[in-house]
Formats: sequence, C-alpha cells, structure tokens
Amino acid sequence: MAKLTLPDSERMYSGHAACPGCGPALAMRLLLKGLGPKTIVSIPACCWTVIATPYPTTALGVATFDNPIEATGASISGLRAAADALGLEGVQVVGFAGDGGTADIGLQSLSGMLERRTDAIYVMYDNEGYMNTGIQRSGATPRGAWTTTTPVGGSARGKPEAKKDIMGIVLAHRPVYAATVNPAFPEDFVRKVERAAERKGPRFFHVFAPCPPGWKFDSDQTIELGRLATDSGIFPLYEVDEGRYRVTRKGGALKPVAEYVRAQGRFRHFTESDIAALQAEVGARWEALLRAERETAAPEAVPVAAH
Repeated sequence: MAKLTLPDSERMYSGHAACPGCGPALAMRLLLKGLGPKTIVSIPACCWTVIATPYPTTALGVATFDNPIEATGASISGLRAAADALGLEGVQVVGFAGDGGTADIGLQSLSGMLERRTDAIYVMYDNEGYMNTGIQRSGATPRGAWTTTTPVGGSARGKPEAKKDIMGIVLAHRPVYAATVNPAFPEDFVRKVERAAERKGPRFFHVFAPCPPGWKFDSDQTIELGRLATDSGIFPLYEVDEGRYRVTRKGGALKPVAEYVRAQGRFRHFTESDIAALQAEVGARWEALLRAERETAAPEAVPVAAH
C-alpha cells in the first residue's frame, strides 16, 4: 500500500486542557486532519468537553456542539437533518464520545442513529473508563483492571466483568463502514477516516485512546503503549466495509500480552495465570478476526467460458 502523507493542516489548536500524553487528544487531531474544514462535531459531557470547549473558548477550528452525555447519536441525527434542510453540501457530521457515553449511557442513542441510517460518523474514543469524573469503571473497562470503583486488595481483583464488545454491537446494525483506529498508527488512522468520508450512511470508529493517569503509565509512553496494544492483539486494526473485513496491520506472530500488561499500573496485580488467561483470550479473538477476513473476502473473478 502506498505511503500516506498526513495533511499539514491543523484544526485542533494548542492551549487546550488535555493531560500530557492524552490519547483522545491525539485522536481528535488525526480525525480532523482526515475530515477537513466542513465538519460539525457534537461532543457529549466527557473529557473532551473539558479539553476543548469550556465557555467561551474552543480548541477546535470546526463547528462544535455540546450535547448531553446520553444523546450523541440523537444529536448527530438532528444535526444531519438540519444540514440537509439548509441545503449544506459536503458537510461531515461527527459525534465524538467516550466509551462511557457510548457503550453505556449513550448506547440507546447510538443504536437509534445506526437504525435510522443517519448519514454521519460516530467516533468512540475508548480510554476504558469514566476518566473525567475520577477513573470509574465503564462497560469498556477490561476484565481485571483497577479503577476507583473496581479496587484491588483483599478479595477484590479489579473489574470482574469482560470488556463490552462495542464493535460487535455496532456491526449487528450493519453500518456502511466501521473500523478500529489507533493514534500510534497515524497513517492508518487518517486513511480510514478519508475512506469513511467518501461514504454515505452510518459510519463508526472505535479509537484506542490511552489515558496516562487512568491507566497508570508515564505520559511519554502513549505511542509505545499504543503500538504494543495492536501488535500484541489487544487492539487489532481492521475495517468492515459493507460487511467485508480487512485487517490493516499484520506483523507475523503477535507480541506477548505480558509486555502490554506490565507497562501499566492498573494491571500491576496480575499474576502469571491472569496473563496466561488473557493471552489465550486474545489469541482466540485474533484467530476469529482472521477467519472473518477470509470468509468475507471478495470472491476472485471467475472467467466466463466462451460460447
């Protein structure tokens, strides 16, 4: 695949309130590089309303709308209807919400937007917890992770439930395009955003968004941790275009998940058996993803016999 040159334009400005090493901040910057200036972004109550839109300032060079935490899907459906009614052409309507406001509180609204076939892009930046309000667990928090509401100590071993499969939920609604992206791989990220921008209908991105204070790692390690997440199979990169899967990063054998786990304080309590169980789970998910890619691949062109 030809190497992509990232656009030089910046539509996210300095002076915002993101933490050092903030994965969601990197995600927004890359997203806007791929979408361009004719973009309307709707943001619910989350880290990003603190980062970019404390009245009367903004850190974004595109139209921005704040909405309630549970209403992002409804908000972008309304914005799309308004843009169409006004005859605005070439406008990208985007919802940019965290995992709590998407996989938990906003799940009904997201489902409605997908079911209505809204011509908009929904982006879930996944920092795996309610970070803005004090590092509480969300449905997207991984099994075993420490948060302030899933402590470690005594009989407590972090979050007991598995991470919610948001891509599986979204794909059940049959969007025209859905993909995972990771700021540690900016060219893959922007390429997918540009591809989604060419489509019409409901589109979805699941963004890997490391949070240094919530995950307990040094802020200068965000990119390294992101690369580990993908190359270990914790967060594989793939797209589903009209039902066809394509894995966009394959590097031979996956790296051991232990490298990813040991890099974060939220997993400091993990035993070797915990890591072995995670390794088996990740391996099974990776094989299932590769199988989905094979089974949905476009059929080879079959030559027609001459008559």
